[in-house]
Amino acid sequence: MKKDIEIARVIPMNNIVDIAKKLDINEEDYEAYGKYKAKLNYKNIKDRNKEKNLILVTAINPTKAGEGKSTTTIALADGLNKMGKDVIACLREPSLGPVFGLKGGATGGGYAQVVPMEEINLHFTGDFHAITSANNLVAAVLDNHIFQGNELNIDPNNIVWKRCLDMNDRTLRDITIGQKKKSNGIERQDHFCITVATEMMAVFCISKDLDDFIKRIGEAIVAYTYDGKEIYVKDLNVQGALGVIMKEAIKPNLVQTLEHTPVLVHGGPFANIAHGCNSIIATNLGLKLSDYVVTEAGFGADLGAEKFLDIKCRKANLNPKCVVLVATIRALKLHGGIEDSKLDEENINALLEGTKNLEKHYESLSKFNLPIVVCINKFYQDTQKEIDTLLNWCKEKGYEVSLCEGYALGSEGSLDLANKVVEACQNKNNFKYLYEDNLDLKEKIEKISKEIYGASGVEYSALALEKLELFKKYNSYPICMAKTPLSLTDDPKIVGRPLDFNIHVEDLSVSNGAGFIVVYTGAIMTMPGLPKHPAALDMGIDDKGNTYGIF
Repeated sequence: MKKDIEIARVIPMNNIVDIAKKLDINEEDYEAYGKYKAKLNYKNIKDRNKEKNLILVTAINPTKAGEGKSTTTIALADGLNKMGKDVIACLREPSLGPVFGLKGGATGGGYAQVVPMEEINLHFTGDFHAITSANNLVAAVLDNHIFQGNELNIDPNNIVWKRCLDMNDRTLRDITIGQKKKSNGIERQDHFCITVATEMMAVFCISKDLDDFIKRIGEAIVAYTYDGKEIYVKDLNVQGALGVIMKEAIKPNLVQTLEHTPVLVHGGPFANIAHGCNSIIATNLGLKLSDYVVTEAGFGADLGAEKFLDIKCRKANLNPKCVVLVATIRALKLHGGIEDSKLDEENINALLEGTKNLEKHYESLSKFNLPIVVCINKFYQDTQKEIDTLLNWCKEKGYEVSLCEGYALGSEGSLDLANKVVEACQNKNNFKYLYEDNLDLKEKIEKISKEIYGASGVEYSALALEKLELFKKYNSYPICMAKTPLSLTDDPKIVGRPLDFNIHVEDLSVSNGAGFIVVYTGAIMTMPGLPKHPAALDMGIDDKGNTYGIF
């Protein structure tokens, strides 16, 4: 089979004008960015009183073998489109860090891709550059305020706003700024995080419109005074300038799949260190324009799905109709204990052992009272015996299950999944959050840890206990857990479905603009590093001007 990038280049795209017409969007409702991308003027587009079928695609804990959550999201949208359904997919924008690091792009694969894939995976319409610039403007104004006399009495040793970069660069995790000359500013310790982990990104994705963004970012805490008083972005009087930077980025991006299904790609917080969902603006717009909105949340159900359901749905008053839980036979075998080098060998015992991870995620999602469809994302190496074994295991458990071949066959390979999702959406559900607002922060942390991860308990560092006491006034806020995506535990090396373990909470921070508390577990970091052999080393442009190595 051809590489993803080769497939994307062979299949012609429709002009974005035609995609907009398919959505019945008027010319004044969008601004074209070339022939194949557009920004939508979301405020101009009125609710079409469509059916409101919001479908969440999530997965088991990710492995090196791949799960194909984005590929399944795109294939499902194409399958619904082929059935004649009115559908839009809503995805996050890829971060340059993973693209040039280890994971690669985030526009699906095979014959289930969003295009133009190269542009989406690189600079796209510049949204992440705007978010990075806005974030770093706050940092620059903050340090300048201290240098120019510090009227707000800010303690330079108690600044919580970090600079950012949309790249994996471990050397920037801990730095010293303002060195050598007094004219360089106040010398102090500082930190960088990756753009997708910033509160600027979180506020961008939580906001309902530009005005809401300006208001929310003004409430973000940047530092504390010498006597412990919070200093907000609005105290620096920079929120207006941030709105100026973000006025174009806040508009959702319209693109298409290889089969010309409309896709909104907007926002992109990581799900391991942030809340892992595309923007509320894009999701709400999708629900205005179509009967079915298919979206995904980052990493496994323990992170992305829990945050989608407990944070995003709570903030936006969303009512999902169905959850699709994606697994691959290859990933399940890794969760069953086999080595990477033996993935292509048939191994029924490892597969069945790995189903314990799938079973835990299913049980966790069931707590939200939503219909669940298990999707087996087929790889060509899967044997028929392995496929039959997993299908039978699901049926014995009473799980609705579908074998999806969207990667190889596009919409033709996802029709069964699409039909089962439509049926699931027609079922009545009693969607509920995992926890109520009135629980205190510690109760919320322990509920997530025990009910979603399967932990026996939670251990807190002295710093974490201090922060819990300090943050009592934020008890009504939801929790955004920062945890390794590779395991149900906070140890990335422990796969499968571990028992008798504790979650280790090391620190907490408040994202006051976004309106949630971030809880840092294990050795989680907000600035990833590059692997020994970054993907960037295999990229380039050939003599015909075509890029290579992105996939």
